[in-house]
Amino acid sequence: MVRLEGLVRLRGLDLPLLRRAAASVPGAVTDAWPVEVENLLRAAVSRLDGDLREAAGRTLGLAPGLRDRAAADRRRLAAQVYGLSVERFRKSQEEMVLGQVAEWVCWIADTGNIADTGNRDAARTGVMPAPHLQHRTLRLTRSGRPLTIILHIHPAELLRNVDVIVSPSNTHLGLPEMYKASVSASLRRAGAVRDAAGDVVEDPVHDDLAEWRGKHGVLHRPVLPGTVAPTGPGALAEQGVRRIYHAVVAVPRPGTNDYEVTPQNVAAAAARALALMSGERDAHTPPLRSVCFPLLGAGRGGLAPESSVSALWTALAADADRDRELHLVVRRPLVADLVTEVLGGRTDPGPPAGPEEREGHGCG
Repeated sequence: MVRLEGLVRLRGLDLPLLRRAAASVPGAVTDAWPVEVENLLRAAVSRLDGDLREAAGRTLGLAPGLRDRAAADRRRLAAQVYGLSVERFRKSQEEMVLGQVAEWVCWIADTGNIADTGNRDAARTGVMPAPHLQHRTLRLTRSGRPLTIILHIHPAELLRNVDVIVSPSNTHLGLPEMYKASVSASLRRAGAVRDAAGDVVEDPVHDDLAEWRGKHGVLHRPVLPGTVAPTGPGALAEQGVRRIYHAVVAVPRPGTNDYEVTPQNVAAAAARALALMSGERDAHTPPLRSVCFPLLGAGRGGLAPESSVSALWTALAADADRDRELHLVVRRPLVADLVTEVLGGRTDPGPPAGPEEREGHGCG
């Protein structure tokens, strides 16, 4: 609605959720809610990078000189960022761009962190720094013995110094396009090799997965749910990631864009990932030791987050490797609260994430 009607018509729009999100930020002046909503959108767009930020600023009218421009003009200018026709942009990148803005709106609403109060330039320039990446330490019990799980609260592609990241996949082991918002798309994007201008010159995660499919004779047919295909990390190696395990949990529903995901398939894929890691452990120097799971199937798969957590716990609780470091990653604090509640562990908030975070659990 904001994209279509523009910033100059905010007060006349019915935007209950954006108003609620803006009002959740400390210091919001709710009787001037159009200003607060605009500030919230500007803060969300400022968290994006490169073409995403430029396209979002243009299509929403947040870029200089575009505030009162017609929606068609703003869309045309945004399409130029990607070198696409207006129609192609409308059907593909624009949905992704607006989805990324929505992700950051949700984050800001959850954390109340519209700006870093320590950054005096943020209020003046409108460019907001990214929030501090967070983690929690969950103290649990497995078979009568203590178990520690590190719960990261940020996008999976920002993980650092975790040996293996598990990425959800469908039975065709097809990676989504890089501009999508899913975990698998973001890991593909983060693993891409880029030139000095930021253009993708290699797509190693995609290429490795295609090679695995060819080697196992499944280039043109689906695999069974629970299958796990290992690949290299691509550019994520610079962040200390050494493997990506593509865990098959989603079964496409014929004739639709939907998937079917069951807790049984999530548990089976998680158990297989752990077994594969044990088998590969000593083939790497140093041996593989840490693994991180997102909430498999809880995105496009439609599985309830609490069901995904419970299914993952089935595999994690049965893991016989007592020395393995276990990690979970979610994007939002509210989901982290749900994970903590489902697992029923005692939670230590841990030190703030960033350069000072202890080695081996970095996510800065």
